[in-house]
Amino acid sequence: MAEEKKAKKTVSPGVLALRKVVEDVYADARTAKAEGKLVGWSSSKFPCELAEAFDLNVMYPENQAAGIAANRDGEIMCQAAEDLGFDNDICGYARISLAYAAGKRASRKVDFETGEYVMDPNSGKPLKDENGNVVIDEATGKPKKDPKTMQPYTVLDDIHEIAALPEGREKELRLAAIKPYRQMQMPQPDFVLCCNNICNCMTKWYENIARMCNIPLIMIDIPYNNTVEVHDSNVAYVRAQFDAAIRQLEEITGKKFDEKKFEQACANANRTAQNWLKVCDYLQYKPAPMSGFDLFNHMADVVTARGKVEAAEAFELLAQDLEENIRTGTSTLPFPEKYRVMFEGIPCWPKLPNLFKPLKENGVNVTAVVYAPAFGFVYNGLDEMARAYYKAPNSVCIEQGVAWREGICVDNKVDGVLVHYNRSCKPWSGYMAEMQRRFTKDLGIPCAGFDGDQADPRNFNEAQYTTRVQGLVEAMDAGIAAKEAK
Repeated sequence: MAEEKKAKKTVSPGVLALRKVVEDVYADARTAKAEGKLVGWSSSKFPCELAEAFDLNVMYPENQAAGIAANRDGEIMCQAAEDLGFDNDICGYARISLAYAAGKRASRKVDFETGEYVMDPNSGKPLKDENGNVVIDEATGKPKKDPKTMQPYTVLDDIHEIAALPEGREKELRLAAIKPYRQMQMPQPDFVLCCNNICNCMTKWYENIARMCNIPLIMIDIPYNNTVEVHDSNVAYVRAQFDAAIRQLEEITGKKFDEKKFEQACANANRTAQNWLKVCDYLQYKPAPMSGFDLFNHMADVVTARGKVEAAEAFELLAQDLEENIRTGTSTLPFPEKYRVMFEGIPCWPKLPNLFKPLKENGVNVTAVVYAPAFGFVYNGLDEMARAYYKAPNSVCIEQGVAWREGICVDNKVDGVLVHYNRSCKPWSGYMAEMQRRFTKDLGIPCAGFDGDQADPRNFNEAQYTTRVQGLVEAMDAGIAAKEAK
């Protein structure tokens, strides 16, 4: 019996353009490293405009760690960092990045005699017969695995050990065995750029990278802001650090700061941010023209290439794609939208399918996130730029944080809130209980929280998450019924 083939999912022009932008950034960095040029690592909210003014190739360890976690290698890299002496209670992104900086790599297990990869018998899809029935192994009573879909064992390797090997077959095989996806092929850094507006963990994380790799660290300190507005004295403090960072970059590169290139980078960053915010705002439509998980996937694009004209153009294309979805009443969401929620916090990247499944089963779409628009800010001039970098989700007072979230809940017409209590991100999760109380009190919408981790799968409990989603759905049903009764 011939089986009907599933229609291939169409990828929009905007999504294709954004994929190319990120691939090009990684490819350019690998080429630069091979040519002996400088490659830097940067925290996600360090002013990328400064590095762009020097034509520097810059990589982003937070994005890299999220990608490694999404590729299911977060646990082995976190464990590698723990084996190096880093506590498992610190951020999962930091642990992955520190292990990577130390030279650790997730690799495919290779048989040095045959040159082939050693397959993991626990991976792969169940084998089916010509009638579509799962084939059971008589000896074990378990489904037989399809050898075509089996994956090699994942093992930990060290690039420094590989580099010390004599030229020959073993060295070639071990280099080729390192996982081929871009995040596991990111070049080692020649300098690091750190801004602690994301969280203070960044400071020690990047200090450790600089020490381990014996490279320069450029630091911009942005203290926690206890007021809604950013005072002029705070702006002056940050502006002075921008000037110091420029002088350090001049010393590292041997180049003078190019004012015109800086202005162009600012223009590109503003244009990218404007289009990114437009994309985020389209979730206000009901039904939404996209899945909120799309925003999570595109965050790598806005962080990795915000100061590049190619990113600005690609986000313009994506905005056009979504405008067409709105016009035609279509969506990237693969199921009918019944409920709308705000997802609070960073996703569990190693468990995205597990996060998505119960939402899909219950018709729940994520139509509001505060994490994504935080990377889209528009400014005019250096003073406004300093104020903009001051406002990150973890560096603003609770009143500002509540206002941001409640505003997006109202604008995006949510029925409830799903809160990720993220073990990796304690500054974010620490005040979430108070946030939940405020959402319920001020907006009258139900909230549900679950425990997890942005990078370490050992801290996620799927059964708990599924139960919490079901409870939220029941509470949203009750809330919607109460509104309709009025």
